[in-house]
Amino acid sequence: MTLAERYAEFATREARGVSPTYERLSLAVSRDDELLTLLAALPPTRRQPNLLFGVVRLLGGPVDDPAAFRDFTLANWPAIEAELRTRATQTNEPGRCAVLLPVLAALPQPLALLEVGASAGLCLYPDRYAYRYNDHLFGAGEPVLDCATTAVAPPDRLPEVVWRAGLDLNPLRVTDPADVAWLDALIWPEHTHRRARLWAAASVAASDPPLLVRGDLVDDLPALAARAPAGATLVVFHTSVLYQVPVPRREAFADVVRRLPGHWISNESQDVLPHDVLPEPPDEALYNVLALDGQPLAWTRSHGQAMTWFG
Repeated sequence: MTLAERYAEFATREARGVSPTYERLSLAVSRDDELLTLLAALPPTRRQPNLLFGVVRLLGGPVDDPAAFRDFTLANWPAIEAELRTRATQTNEPGRCAVLLPVLAALPQPLALLEVGASAGLCLYPDRYAYRYNDHLFGAGEPVLDCATTAVAPPDRLPEVVWRAGLDLNPLRVTDPADVAWLDALIWPEHTHRRARLWAAASVAASDPPLLVRGDLVDDLPALAARAPAGATLVVFHTSVLYQVPVPRREAFADVVRRLPGHWISNESQDVLPHDVLPEPPDEALYNVLALDGQPLAWTRSHGQAMTWFG
């Protein structure tokens, strides 16, 4: 896939119906040879639309108007390029807990959670958020995570979590305003509900910060997993993370995680973590596949906003 095709696909499969601003912007970039040439000089993992748009927003640039975005990006390319080369799309969307919860609640309790690609660790608190599945609300406090579900009953309990840890090449701290500002910049412009959700979840995490370890998902995972307490079910999970990992390392990670005790929950695109047999997705939007121990269970949207169960 060419870089132009990648931006066009982001517009039509990820942003359409979700963020009109990013749909317009991504289509404009896909047709702009000058911007595409600048982006092509970056490493492949630093070219993705949501990273570019987040960096421009972080630096105070406009994203509502493609022409103004283009002017700002060209005029400020050295600063933008420097940020693109050092940052990653660490979108720490707590809403993803809503699609993980049906699996987490069904496992033997209590749980020891270990998230790979944890960012600031906001998805390590599924037991402390409230949820609304269609019209079914349970849990207490803020944030309330909304998820439209099909063909699955909502969970009837929250998981019991006795240990939570995250592994990330660049862990972020919810107690650092600059780190939370980057998470805020990664939220798509129209999504004021997600911005409020981020800050509410950051408050939850800051009151009891998780163990976050700087490390590699292959080399450092076994040692961190070994720190989980005896008597708790170890659950290694990740969501929309492996696309940033080269294919050989994805395969090495899968080999490592399968050898660990406990369970493995993955929530990744079929293009990134393939499964042999899957039903047709609900529509043309981009979906992740939720799987437990390699067994696919459901189609999920990337921010946890919807889930279609088939497992």
